[in-house]
Amino acid sequence: MPSQKIESGHQDVVHDIAMDYYGKRLATASSDTTIKIIGVSSSSASGQPLATLSGHQGSVWQVSWAHPKFGSVLASCSYDGRVIVWREDPASPNQWTQAHVFSDHSSSVNSVSWAPHELGLCLACGSSDGSITIHTARSDGGWDTARIDQAHPVGVTAVSWAPATAPGSLVSNSPSDAVQKLASGGCDNTVKVWKLQNGVWKMDCFPALQKHSDWVRDVAWAPNLGLPKSTIASASQDGTVVVWTVGKEGDQWEGKVMNDFKAPVWRLSWSLTGNILAVADGKNEVTLWKEVVDGEWQQVTTVDPAA
Repeated sequence: MPSQKIESGHQDVVHDIAMDYYGKRLATASSDTTIKIIGVSSSSASGQPLATLSGHQGSVWQVSWAHPKFGSVLASCSYDGRVIVWREDPASPNQWTQAHVFSDHSSSVNSVSWAPHELGLCLACGSSDGSITIHTARSDGGWDTARIDQAHPVGVTAVSWAPATAPGSLVSNSPSDAVQKLASGGCDNTVKVWKLQNGVWKMDCFPALQKHSDWVRDVAWAPNLGLPKSTIASASQDGTVVVWTVGKEGDQWEGKVMNDFKAPVWRLSWSLTGNILAVADGKNEVTLWKEVVDGEWQQVTTVDPAA
């Protein structure tokens, strides 16, 4: 499929884009305080503006689509310290309302990530106030909130959920067997892993994962699809991407520098099968990487935005 250039319609910097489950719509987040919903298709070369969501009072850093089993639901986070859950009216396409506003953080919320759908409608949020909040929707329409205080005391920059299936298994046998783990990155240059145990979120890696010499800008937990190991990628202001792996539960995570990009690395994204990693860096390049042998990674291609 040839690349398409899409006009976002934003009046300021675009910080994040997220494709919906079906690959039909983009949500974009911008410093102009709005979120745009854009329809994408092969027939429309530049994208079709569908909706503008206004509600934040500061730059919107990140957007995340929930699984479609919960309807058309989008989360956004902002410098204004708030997280908004938006819901599209099933009877009126492109009509969005604020289903819930979370104001639990005392400063900028930098990252939002929906849990695997097996865990229900559940959202993790990372903030500059150092904490992570996890919001879970109840059947009565309310939300339960759990909090990890001082997750990264100088600020949380990124959160990413583990797959719900345990490493080595193809399917989760029952919801009670579902894995409930999170990875986070912070301004303390570390990556941390968290696990829900007996209703309390606790750190699941000792010590914290340290191979970066500057802020961690993004973390991405890879889909495992039956692989007998867990894999997390982390990107940093120091220019490196580190791939962390662990075998069985309780083992130590091992980190290997995948590449030094000689520029800050901003964002990471795994392919659905977890074997290809896309990396966006400060030189305005997007590159794709694949593991070859013995933990060595090789660049597969460069995505040319002008193609």
